[in-house]
Amino acid sequence: MSALTDLTIAEARDGLRAKRFSARELTDAHLGAIEALNPRLNAYITVTPDQARAQADAADRVLAAGEAGALTGIPVASKDMFCSEGIRTTAGSRILENFVPPYESAVTERMLRDGAVILGKANLDEFAMGSANLTSAYGPVENPWKRHDDDAVLVPGGSSGGSAAAVAAHLALGATGTDTGGSIRQPASYCGIAGIKPTYGRCSRWGIVAYASSLDQAGPFARTVRDNAILLRSMAGHDPRDSTSAMREVPDFEAACQRGVKGLRIGLPREYVADGMSEEIRTLWQNGAAMLRAAGAEVVEVSLPHTKHALAAYYIIAPAEASSNLARYDGVRFGHRSSDNRDLNDLYERSRAEGFGAEVKRRIMVGTYVLSAGYYDAYYLKAQKVRALIARDFAEAFRSVDALLTPTAPSAAFAQGETIDDPVAMYLNDVFTVPINLAGLPAMSIPAGLSATGLPLGLQIIGRAFDEETVFAVSAALEQAAAFTHRPVLRADTLNAGA
Repeated sequence: MSALTDLTIAEARDGLRAKRFSARELTDAHLGAIEALNPRLNAYITVTPDQARAQADAADRVLAAGEAGALTGIPVASKDMFCSEGIRTTAGSRILENFVPPYESAVTERMLRDGAVILGKANLDEFAMGSANLTSAYGPVENPWKRHDDDAVLVPGGSSGGSAAAVAAHLALGATGTDTGGSIRQPASYCGIAGIKPTYGRCSRWGIVAYASSLDQAGPFARTVRDNAILLRSMAGHDPRDSTSAMREVPDFEAACQRGVKGLRIGLPREYVADGMSEEIRTLWQNGAAMLRAAGAEVVEVSLPHTKHALAAYYIIAPAEASSNLARYDGVRFGHRSSDNRDLNDLYERSRAEGFGAEVKRRIMVGTYVLSAGYYDAYYLKAQKVRALIARDFAEAFRSVDALLTPTAPSAAFAQGETIDDPVAMYLNDVFTVPINLAGLPAMSIPAGLSATGLPLGLQIIGRAFDEETVFAVSAALEQAAAFTHRPVLRADTLNAGA
Protein backbone atom coordinates (compact mmCIF):
# COMPACT_ATOMS: atom_id res chain seq x y z
CA MET A 1 0.00 0.00 0.00
CA SER A 2 1.27 3.50 -0.79
CA ALA A 3 1.85 5.97 2.02
CA LEU A 4 -1.36 6.96 3.77
CA THR A 5 -0.28 10.57 3.46
CA ASP A 6 -0.29 10.18 -0.35
CA LEU A 7 -4.04 9.58 -0.52
CA THR A 8 -6.60 12.09 -1.72
CA ILE A 9 -9.55 12.91 0.52
CA ALA A 10 -11.87 10.87 -1.72
CA GLU A 11 -9.51 7.88 -1.57
CA ALA A 12 -9.09 8.18 2.19
CA ARG A 13 -12.87 8.45 2.67
CA ASP A 14 -13.43 5.28 0.65
CA GLY A 15 -10.56 3.46 2.38
CA LEU A 16 -11.86 4.30 5.84
CA ARG A 17 -15.36 3.13 5.00
CA ALA A 18 -13.99 -0.09 3.51
CA LYS A 19 -11.89 -0.54 6.69
CA ARG A 20 -8.62 -0.83 4.76
CA PHE A 21 -7.08 1.32 7.49
CA SER A 22 -8.34 3.18 10.53
CA ALA A 23 -8.76 6.88 11.20
CA ARG A 24 -6.18 6.51 13.98
CA GLU A 25 -3.65 5.03 11.54
CA LEU A 26 -4.35 7.79 9.01
CA THR A 27 -3.99 10.48 11.69
CA ASP A 28 -0.80 8.98 13.13
CA ALA A 29 0.72 8.88 9.63
CA HIS A 30 0.12 12.61 9.23
CA LEU A 31 1.28 13.46 12.75
CA GLY A 32 4.49 11.51 12.05
CA ALA A 33 4.98 13.44 8.83
CA ILE A 34 4.43 16.74 10.64
CA GLU A 35 6.99 15.77 13.27
CA ALA A 36 9.52 15.00 10.54
CA LEU A 37 8.97 17.92 8.16
CA ASN A 38 7.36 20.79 10.06
CA PRO A 39 10.58 21.87 11.81
CA ARG A 40 11.87 22.74 8.32
CA LEU A 41 8.70 23.90 6.55
CA ASN A 42 7.13 25.71 9.54
CA ALA A 43 3.70 25.08 8.02
CA TYR A 44 2.05 24.69 11.43
CA ILE A 45 2.20 27.17 14.30
CA THR A 46 0.45 24.81 16.71
CA VAL A 47 0.10 21.03 16.36
CA THR A 48 -2.61 19.31 18.43
CA PRO A 49 -1.71 15.60 18.50
CA ASP A 50 -3.75 14.66 21.58
CA GLN A 51 -6.90 16.30 20.26
CA ALA A 52 -6.36 14.84 16.78
CA ARG A 53 -5.94 11.30 18.11
CA ALA A 54 -9.05 11.67 20.28
CA GLN A 55 -11.02 12.87 17.24
CA ALA A 56 -9.62 9.97 15.18
CA ASP A 57 -10.64 7.43 17.82
CA ALA A 58 -14.13 8.93 17.88
CA ALA A 59 -14.20 8.70 14.06
CA ASP A 60 -13.28 5.00 14.23
CA ARG A 61 -16.19 4.37 16.57
CA VAL A 62 -18.55 6.17 14.19
CA LEU A 63 -17.15 4.20 11.23
CA ALA A 64 -17.61 0.94 13.09
CA ALA A 65 -21.25 1.85 13.67
CA GLY A 66 -21.71 2.57 9.94
CA GLU A 67 -22.66 6.21 10.55
CA ALA A 68 -19.84 8.03 8.77
CA GLY A 69 -20.21 11.72 7.93
CA ALA A 70 -18.77 13.52 4.94
CA LEU A 71 -15.34 14.00 6.55
CA THR A 72 -15.25 11.28 9.18
CA GLY A 73 -11.61 10.48 9.98
CA ILE A 74 -10.14 12.91 7.42
CA PRO A 75 -7.06 14.74 8.82
CA VAL A 76 -6.97 18.45 7.92
CA ALA A 77 -5.14 21.63 8.93
CA SER A 78 -6.89 24.82 9.99
CA LYS A 79 -5.45 28.23 9.14
CA ASP A 80 -4.71 30.03 12.38
CA MET A 81 -7.33 32.68 11.57
CA PHE A 82 -10.14 30.27 12.54
CA CYS A 83 -10.93 30.31 16.25
CA SER A 84 -10.54 26.90 17.88
CA GLU A 85 -12.28 26.34 21.19
CA GLY A 86 -9.67 25.78 23.90
CA ILE A 87 -6.74 25.99 21.45
CA ARG A 88 -4.43 28.94 20.94
CA THR A 89 -5.40 31.04 17.93
CA THR A 90 -2.80 33.66 16.97
CA ALA A 91 -3.64 35.02 13.49
CA GLY A 92 0.13 34.86 13.00
CA SER A 93 0.57 37.84 15.34
CA ARG A 94 2.40 38.40 18.58
CA ILE A 95 -0.55 40.46 19.81
CA LEU A 96 -2.64 37.26 19.97
CA GLU A 97 0.14 34.88 21.02
CA ASN A 98 -1.73 33.82 24.19
CA PHE A 99 -5.32 34.06 22.93
CA VAL A 100 -7.33 30.88 23.59
CA PRO A 101 -10.88 31.27 22.23
CA PRO A 102 -13.84 29.97 24.27
CA TYR A 103 -15.70 29.13 21.04
CA GLU A 104 -15.23 27.41 17.66
CA SER A 105 -15.47 29.16 14.29
CA ALA A 106 -18.54 28.31 12.23
CA VAL A 107 -16.47 26.74 9.44
CA THR A 108 -14.44 24.40 11.66
CA GLU A 109 -17.54 23.69 13.74
CA ARG A 110 -19.22 22.34 10.60
CA MET A 111 -16.16 20.29 9.64
CA LEU A 112 -15.97 18.78 13.12
CA ARG A 113 -19.70 18.02 12.91
CA ASP A 114 -18.93 16.03 9.76
CA GLY A 115 -16.16 14.08 11.49
CA ALA A 116 -12.96 15.88 10.43
CA VAL A 117 -9.76 15.40 12.42
CA ILE A 118 -7.98 18.73 12.92
CA LEU A 119 -4.22 18.21 13.15
CA GLY A 120 -3.32 21.76 14.16
CA LYS A 121 -3.24 25.44 13.26
CA ALA A 122 -1.47 26.42 10.03
CA ASN A 123 0.95 29.34 9.74
CA LEU A 124 0.00 32.51 7.84
CA ASP A 125 1.00 36.07 7.17
CA GLU A 126 0.19 38.19 10.23
CA PHE A 127 -3.55 38.93 10.24
CA ALA A 128 -3.58 37.52 6.67
CA MET A 129 -1.68 40.59 5.42
CA GLY A 130 0.84 39.41 2.86
CA SER A 131 1.45 37.49 -0.34
CA ALA A 132 4.42 35.34 0.66
CA ASN A 133 3.91 34.09 4.25
CA LEU A 134 6.91 36.13 5.37
CA THR A 135 5.17 38.42 7.87
CA SER A 136 4.16 35.81 10.46
CA ALA A 137 5.39 36.50 14.00
CA TYR A 138 6.17 32.76 14.17
CA GLY A 139 8.58 32.72 11.26
CA PRO A 140 8.25 32.27 7.49
CA VAL A 141 6.88 29.14 5.82
CA GLU A 142 9.02 27.25 3.32
CA ASN A 143 7.48 26.10 0.05
CA PRO A 144 8.11 22.34 -0.36
CA TRP A 145 8.93 22.88 -4.07
CA LYS A 146 12.46 23.56 -5.35
CA ARG A 147 13.74 25.09 -8.56
CA HIS A 148 15.81 22.91 -10.86
CA ASP A 149 19.46 22.88 -9.71
CA ASP A 150 18.74 25.49 -7.03
CA ASP A 151 18.25 24.93 -3.31
CA ALA A 152 16.93 28.44 -2.59
CA VAL A 153 14.11 28.55 -0.05
CA LEU A 154 10.95 29.56 -1.91
CA VAL A 155 7.87 31.29 -0.51
CA PRO A 156 4.58 29.33 -0.49
CA GLY A 157 2.49 32.40 -1.27
CA GLY A 158 0.23 34.13 1.17
CA SER A 159 -1.48 34.73 3.30
CA SER A 160 -2.58 31.09 3.65
CA GLY A 161 0.93 29.78 2.91
CA GLY A 162 1.01 27.37 5.84
CA SER A 163 -2.22 25.71 4.74
CA ALA A 164 -1.00 25.41 1.13
CA ALA A 165 2.45 24.10 2.13
CA ALA A 166 0.92 21.55 4.53
CA VAL A 167 -1.33 20.13 1.81
CA ALA A 168 1.39 20.18 -0.86
CA ALA A 169 3.90 18.48 1.45
CA HIS A 170 1.32 15.84 2.45
CA LEU A 171 1.17 17.03 6.07
CA ALA A 172 -2.65 17.18 5.77
CA LEU A 173 -5.20 15.88 3.27
CA GLY A 174 -6.84 19.30 3.10
CA ALA A 175 -6.88 22.63 4.88
CA THR A 176 -8.95 25.71 5.54
CA GLY A 177 -7.86 29.09 4.24
CA THR A 178 -9.16 32.62 3.99
CA ASP A 179 -9.07 34.73 0.85
CA THR A 180 -9.24 38.53 1.05
CA GLY A 181 -7.37 39.41 -2.15
CA GLY A 182 -6.10 36.04 -3.38
CA SER A 183 -4.86 34.38 -0.21
CA ILE A 184 -6.19 30.92 -1.17
CA ARG A 185 -5.67 30.98 -4.93
CA GLN A 186 -2.18 32.48 -5.07
CA PRO A 187 -0.59 30.04 -2.55
CA ALA A 188 -2.43 27.18 -4.25
CA SER A 189 -0.74 28.22 -7.50
CA TYR A 190 2.69 28.55 -5.88
CA CYS A 191 2.41 25.15 -4.16
CA GLY A 192 0.95 23.14 -7.05
CA ILE A 193 -2.41 22.32 -5.45
CA ALA A 194 -6.05 23.36 -5.91
CA GLY A 195 -7.90 25.95 -3.84
CA ILE A 196 -11.21 27.76 -4.15
CA LYS A 197 -12.47 31.10 -2.88
CA PRO A 198 -16.25 30.71 -2.75
CA THR A 199 -18.77 33.47 -3.32
CA TYR A 200 -18.76 36.07 -0.55
CA GLY A 201 -21.34 34.85 1.95
CA ARG A 202 -21.17 31.17 0.97
CA CYS A 203 -19.15 30.33 4.12
CA SER A 204 -19.77 32.00 7.46
CA ARG A 205 -17.15 34.47 8.73
CA TRP A 206 -18.23 33.90 12.34
CA GLY A 207 -15.20 33.02 14.45
CA ILE A 208 -12.65 34.07 11.81
CA VAL A 209 -10.23 36.77 12.97
CA ALA A 210 -11.19 39.75 10.82
CA TYR A 211 -8.91 41.50 8.34
CA ALA A 212 -11.17 43.27 5.82
CA SER A 213 -14.75 42.24 6.53
CA SER A 214 -16.31 43.04 3.15
CA LEU A 215 -13.63 40.98 1.37
CA ASP A 216 -12.72 38.07 3.69
CA GLN A 217 -14.06 34.67 2.68
CA ALA A 218 -13.21 31.18 3.91
CA GLY A 219 -12.46 28.33 1.52
CA PRO A 220 -10.56 25.04 1.25
CA PHE A 221 -7.25 23.73 -0.09
CA ALA A 222 -6.73 20.18 -1.32
CA ARG A 223 -4.65 18.31 -3.87
CA THR A 224 -7.57 17.76 -6.29
CA VAL A 225 -10.63 19.63 -7.47
CA ARG A 226 -12.89 16.85 -6.22
CA ASP A 227 -11.36 17.03 -2.74
CA ASN A 228 -12.04 20.78 -2.65
CA ALA A 229 -15.67 20.05 -3.55
CA ILE A 230 -15.95 17.60 -0.63
CA LEU A 231 -14.46 20.13 1.80
CA LEU A 232 -16.48 23.11 0.60
CA ARG A 233 -19.78 21.29 0.95
CA SER A 234 -18.94 20.68 4.60
CA MET A 235 -17.72 24.25 5.23
CA ALA A 236 -20.55 26.14 3.52
CA GLY A 237 -24.06 27.03 4.60
CA HIS A 238 -26.15 29.78 6.16
CA ASP A 239 -25.19 30.92 9.65
CA PRO A 240 -27.50 33.31 11.55
CA ARG A 241 -24.50 34.51 13.60
CA ASP A 242 -23.03 36.16 10.46
CA SER A 243 -25.20 38.90 8.96
CA THR A 244 -23.42 38.51 5.59
CA SER A 245 -24.00 34.75 5.43
CA ALA A 246 -26.15 33.84 2.43
CA MET A 247 -29.40 31.99 3.02
CA ARG A 248 -28.87 29.51 0.20
CA GLU A 249 -28.85 25.75 -0.04
CA VAL A 250 -25.45 24.12 -0.44
CA PRO A 251 -25.32 22.18 -3.73
CA ASP A 252 -23.58 18.86 -4.30
CA PHE A 253 -20.26 20.31 -5.48
CA GLU A 254 -18.72 16.85 -5.86
CA ALA A 255 -21.40 15.84 -8.37
CA ALA A 256 -20.76 19.05 -10.32
CA CYS A 257 -17.19 17.89 -10.96
CA GLN A 258 -18.58 15.26 -13.35
CA ARG A 259 -20.57 17.66 -15.55
CA GLY A 260 -17.91 18.48 -18.12
CA VAL A 261 -17.77 21.69 -20.16
CA LYS A 262 -19.47 20.72 -23.41
CA GLY A 263 -21.64 23.61 -24.55
CA LEU A 264 -20.21 26.11 -22.06
CA ARG A 265 -18.82 29.49 -23.13
CA ILE A 266 -15.54 30.43 -21.46
CA GLY A 267 -14.34 34.03 -21.51
CA LEU A 268 -10.73 35.24 -21.68
CA PRO A 269 -10.53 38.81 -20.31
CA ARG A 270 -8.26 40.83 -22.60
CA GLU A 271 -7.28 43.11 -19.70
CA TYR A 272 -5.54 40.19 -17.96
CA VAL A 273 -2.72 40.45 -20.47
CA ALA A 274 -0.76 42.46 -17.93
CA ASP A 275 2.28 44.60 -18.64
CA GLY A 276 5.41 42.53 -18.32
CA MET A 277 3.53 39.21 -18.27
CA SER A 278 6.05 36.45 -18.90
CA GLU A 279 5.80 34.38 -22.05
CA GLU A 280 5.41 31.18 -20.04
CA ILE A 281 2.34 32.56 -18.20
CA ARG A 282 0.87 33.68 -21.52
CA THR A 283 1.54 30.24 -23.04
CA LEU A 284 0.03 28.47 -20.02
CA TRP A 285 -3.13 30.56 -20.41
CA GLN A 286 -3.36 29.80 -24.13
CA ASN A 287 -2.83 26.10 -23.45
CA GLY A 288 -5.60 26.12 -20.84
CA ALA A 289 -7.98 27.72 -23.33
CA ALA A 290 -7.03 25.09 -25.93
CA MET A 291 -7.71 22.30 -23.42
CA LEU A 292 -11.20 23.61 -22.71
CA ARG A 293 -11.89 23.97 -26.42
CA ALA A 294 -10.85 20.35 -26.94
CA ALA A 295 -13.19 19.32 -24.11
CA GLY A 296 -16.15 20.91 -25.92
CA ALA A 297 -16.29 24.48 -24.62
CA GLU A 298 -16.44 27.60 -26.75
CA VAL A 299 -13.72 30.08 -25.84
CA VAL A 300 -14.29 33.79 -26.53
CA GLU A 301 -12.63 37.08 -25.63
CA VAL A 302 -14.39 39.38 -23.16
CA SER A 303 -13.60 42.77 -21.64
CA LEU A 304 -13.33 43.83 -17.99
CA PRO A 305 -12.38 47.47 -18.58
CA HIS A 306 -12.00 48.56 -14.96
CA THR A 307 -9.64 45.70 -14.02
CA LYS A 308 -6.67 48.06 -14.25
CA HIS A 309 -8.00 50.00 -11.25
CA ALA A 310 -8.67 46.95 -9.05
CA LEU A 311 -5.35 46.78 -7.24
CA ALA A 312 -5.40 50.48 -6.34
CA ALA A 313 -8.98 50.25 -5.09
CA TYR A 314 -8.21 47.11 -3.09
CA TYR A 315 -5.23 48.68 -1.33
CA ILE A 316 -7.46 51.52 -0.17
CA ILE A 317 -10.50 49.46 0.89
CA ALA A 318 -8.67 46.58 2.59
CA PRO A 319 -6.36 48.72 4.77
CA ALA A 320 -9.29 50.99 5.68
CA GLU A 321 -11.29 48.03 6.95
CA ALA A 322 -8.19 46.57 8.63
CA SER A 323 -7.59 49.85 10.45
CA SER A 324 -11.11 49.66 11.84
CA ASN A 325 -11.03 45.94 12.68
CA LEU A 326 -7.65 46.05 14.38
CA ALA A 327 -8.57 48.99 16.60
CA ARG A 328 -9.93 46.45 19.11
CA TYR A 329 -6.42 45.24 19.97
CA ASP A 330 -5.58 47.73 22.71
CA GLY A 331 -3.84 45.70 25.42
CA VAL A 332 -6.84 45.92 27.73
CA ARG A 333 -9.52 43.37 26.85
CA PHE A 334 -7.45 40.60 25.29
CA GLY A 335 -4.22 40.06 23.41
CA HIS A 336 -0.70 41.24 24.17
CA ARG A 337 -0.40 43.80 26.97
CA SER A 338 2.77 45.80 27.42
CA SER A 339 4.29 45.50 30.89
CA ASP A 340 6.16 48.79 30.53
CA ASN A 341 3.74 51.72 30.49
CA ARG A 342 3.13 54.98 32.31
CA ASP A 343 -0.60 55.54 31.74
CA LEU A 344 -3.55 54.28 29.68
CA ASN A 345 -2.52 56.01 26.45
CA ASP A 346 1.01 54.69 26.84
CA LEU A 347 -0.43 51.20 27.41
CA TYR A 348 -2.36 51.42 24.13
CA GLU A 349 0.64 52.69 22.19
CA ARG A 350 3.21 50.24 23.57
CA SER A 351 0.92 47.19 23.38
CA ARG A 352 0.14 47.85 19.72
CA ALA A 353 3.73 48.78 18.86
CA GLU A 354 5.05 45.57 20.45
CA GLY A 355 2.23 43.34 19.25
CA PHE A 356 1.91 44.29 15.56
CA GLY A 357 4.51 43.60 12.89
CA ALA A 358 5.75 46.03 10.24
CA GLU A 359 3.29 45.06 7.47
CA VAL A 360 0.29 45.26 9.78
CA LYS A 361 1.42 48.68 11.02
CA ARG A 362 1.86 49.84 7.41
CA ARG A 363 -1.68 48.84 6.48
CA ILE A 364 -3.18 50.34 9.63
CA MET A 365 -1.46 53.64 8.85
CA VAL A 366 -2.64 53.61 5.23
CA GLY A 367 -6.18 52.71 6.31
CA THR A 368 -6.33 55.36 9.00
CA TYR A 369 -5.09 57.96 6.52
CA VAL A 370 -7.69 57.19 3.83
CA LEU A 371 -10.49 57.25 6.41
CA SER A 372 -9.40 60.54 7.94
CA ALA A 373 -11.29 63.80 7.58
CA GLY A 374 -10.53 65.46 4.26
CA TYR A 375 -9.39 62.24 2.58
CA TYR A 376 -12.39 59.92 2.98
CA ASP A 377 -14.17 61.22 -0.12
CA ALA A 378 -11.00 61.48 -2.19
CA TYR A 379 -9.81 57.94 -1.49
CA TYR A 380 -12.17 55.54 0.30
CA LEU A 381 -15.43 56.70 -1.26
CA LYS A 382 -13.88 56.81 -4.73
CA ALA A 383 -12.42 53.31 -4.27
CA GLN A 384 -15.88 52.00 -3.40
CA LYS A 385 -17.26 53.54 -6.59
CA VAL A 386 -14.51 51.82 -8.59
CA ARG A 387 -15.40 48.58 -6.83
CA ALA A 388 -18.99 48.93 -8.04
CA LEU A 389 -17.74 49.43 -11.61
CA ILE A 390 -15.56 46.32 -11.37
CA ALA A 391 -18.53 44.27 -10.17
CA ARG A 392 -20.60 45.66 -13.05
CA ASP A 393 -17.89 44.63 -15.54
CA PHE A 394 -18.09 41.04 -14.32
CA ALA A 395 -21.89 41.06 -14.43
CA GLU A 396 -21.79 42.30 -18.01
CA ALA A 397 -19.23 39.64 -19.02
CA PHE A 398 -21.36 36.89 -17.50
CA ARG A 399 -24.27 37.89 -19.72
CA SER A 400 -22.40 36.17 -22.58
CA VAL A 401 -20.18 33.54 -20.92
CA ASP A 402 -20.53 30.88 -18.24
CA ALA A 403 -17.07 31.21 -16.68
CA LEU A 404 -13.81 33.09 -17.11
CA LEU A 405 -10.29 31.69 -17.45
CA THR A 406 -7.22 33.67 -16.38
CA PRO A 407 -3.76 33.08 -14.91
CA THR A 408 -3.74 32.87 -11.11
CA ALA A 409 -0.46 34.67 -10.44
CA PRO A 410 1.97 36.66 -12.61
CA SER A 411 4.87 34.30 -11.81
CA ALA A 412 5.91 31.10 -10.13
CA ALA A 413 7.01 31.13 -6.49
CA PHE A 414 9.99 33.35 -5.75
CA ALA A 415 12.73 32.95 -3.17
CA GLN A 416 12.57 34.41 0.30
CA GLY A 417 14.12 37.88 0.26
CA GLU A 418 13.79 38.49 -3.48
CA THR A 419 11.06 41.15 -3.32
CA ILE A 420 10.29 41.57 0.38
CA ASP A 421 11.91 45.05 0.56
CA ASP A 422 9.53 46.40 -2.10
CA PRO A 423 5.94 46.48 -0.75
CA VAL A 424 4.51 47.53 -4.13
CA ALA A 425 6.18 44.59 -5.89
CA MET A 426 4.73 42.28 -3.24
CA TYR A 427 1.24 43.75 -3.71
CA LEU A 428 1.44 43.12 -7.49
CA ASN A 429 1.43 39.37 -6.80
CA ASP A 430 -2.34 39.71 -6.34
CA VAL A 431 -3.04 41.51 -9.61
CA PHE A 432 -5.06 38.61 -11.10
CA THR A 433 -6.94 37.65 -7.92
CA VAL A 434 -7.97 40.95 -6.29
CA PRO A 435 -10.75 41.88 -8.78
CA ILE A 436 -12.69 38.73 -7.89
CA ASN A 437 -12.74 39.62 -4.18
CA LEU A 438 -13.91 43.16 -4.95
CA ALA A 439 -16.82 41.65 -6.92
CA GLY A 440 -17.49 38.91 -4.34
CA LEU A 441 -17.36 36.11 -6.94
CA PRO A 442 -16.20 32.48 -6.68
CA ALA A 443 -12.86 31.53 -8.23
CA MET A 444 -10.59 28.51 -8.15
CA SER A 445 -6.91 27.94 -8.90
CA ILE A 446 -5.68 24.63 -10.24
CA PRO A 447 -2.13 23.58 -11.18
CA ALA A 448 -1.82 23.45 -14.97
CA GLY A 449 1.88 23.40 -15.84
CA LEU A 450 5.47 23.99 -14.79
CA SER A 451 7.70 27.02 -15.20
CA ALA A 452 11.06 26.81 -16.96
CA THR A 453 12.62 26.31 -13.52
CA GLY A 454 10.31 23.39 -12.65
CA LEU A 455 7.84 25.21 -10.42
CA PRO A 456 4.04 24.91 -10.57
CA LEU A 457 1.91 27.49 -12.38
CA GLY A 458 -1.82 27.87 -11.83
CA LEU A 459 -4.83 28.83 -13.88
CA GLN A 460 -7.87 30.54 -12.36
CA ILE A 461 -11.50 29.77 -13.16
CA ILE A 462 -14.00 32.51 -12.19
CA GLY A 463 -17.75 31.99 -11.97
CA ARG A 464 -20.99 33.88 -11.40
CA ALA A 465 -22.03 34.60 -7.82
CA PHE A 466 -23.16 31.39 -6.09
CA ASP A 467 -22.38 29.31 -9.17
CA GLU A 468 -19.52 27.32 -7.68
CA GLU A 469 -20.94 24.29 -9.46
CA THR A 470 -19.85 25.63 -12.86
CA VAL A 471 -16.47 26.61 -11.38
CA PHE A 472 -16.01 23.03 -10.20
CA ALA A 473 -17.16 21.61 -13.54
CA VAL A 474 -14.70 23.73 -15.54
CA SER A 475 -11.89 23.20 -13.01
CA ALA A 476 -12.33 19.42 -13.05
CA ALA A 477 -12.30 19.32 -16.85
CA LEU A 478 -9.18 21.47 -16.96
CA GLU A 479 -7.52 19.39 -14.24
CA GLN A 480 -8.17 16.22 -16.23
CA ALA A 481 -6.81 17.73 -19.43
CA ALA A 482 -3.73 19.28 -17.79
CA ALA A 483 -2.91 15.97 -16.05
CA PHE A 484 -0.63 17.72 -13.56
CA THR A 485 1.09 14.87 -11.71
CA HIS A 486 4.26 16.67 -10.59
CA ARG A 487 5.01 16.68 -6.87
CA PRO A 488 7.29 18.78 -4.64
CA VAL A 489 10.64 17.50 -3.43
CA LEU A 490 9.75 17.88 0.25
CA ARG A 491 6.68 15.81 1.05
CA ALA A 492 5.63 13.24 3.59
CA ASP A 493 5.23 10.23 1.31
CA THR A 494 8.97 10.36 0.53
CA LEU A 495 9.48 9.59 4.24
CA ASN A 496 7.27 6.47 3.93
CA ALA A 497 5.07 7.93 6.63
CA GLY A 498 2.22 5.55 7.28
CA ALA A 499 3.34 3.10 4.60
